Parts: sequence; structure tokens; C-alpha cells
Amino acid sequence: MGRLTTHVLDTANGIPGAEIKVELYRIQDASLHWVKTVYTNADGRTDEAILDNESFSPGKYQLIFHTADYFKQQGVSLPDIPFLDDVVIRFGIADSSSHYHVPLLVSPYSFSTYRGS
Repeated sequence: MGRLTTHVLDTANGIPGAEIKVELYRIQDASLHWVKTVYTNADGRTDEAILDNESFSPGKYQLIFHTADYFKQQGVSLPDIPFLDDVVIRFGIADSSSHYHVPLLVSPYSFSTYRGS
């Protein structure tokens, strides 16, 4: 069976993004359906796969990374309306037997993602 994982790297400070709230939604008929909320660990990863086994199925999904809260906890001075409050990544899972890894490289003013391994 396949699985979904993530890894957050704080590129502004050169460290893993620890204790970041990450929400997963499944998108069906243009509606968001909450699936799970997890937090990254000290290595910027989740302690277990976000989705796996029976819960891992093809479809369109959305991850929301609460990055402004993280940067505020790191002591970064952000405006009342941060440039990047939450980072939203929409992606599709086509193959339920594959590993889908969605890493996030983030700073207070930029982010990048890709399908990792």
C-alpha cells in the first residue's frame, strides 16, 4: 500500500520546521473534507505517515501548513497580516500503491514544494 508523508524545512534559519500544525483535506465536488491534523516533530517530519493503508486512496488533496504561527514561535517579527500565513498545497494522488512525499521548504516570504521520495 502507498502512503503520504511530508517534511518541512525552515530555509530562513537552516533548520527543520518543528511543531508546525499541518491539516489534510480531501477535495470532492469542489468541497473540502477534513481528514486529519498532525504536527511536525523535531526533525520537521510527522511521527507517522499522514495517510497510509486503507485511508490512502486516489483523489485530490490539500495540505495546509500553519507557517506564520511557527515563525512567530521562532521569534520572527511578522506584520499583523503576514505575507505567508498558511501555505496551501493542492495535489493529486493517482497511484494508491506509491509513496507520495510532499516536502515544504519555507521562509516568512517564500516557499517551494515538489514530489519527493
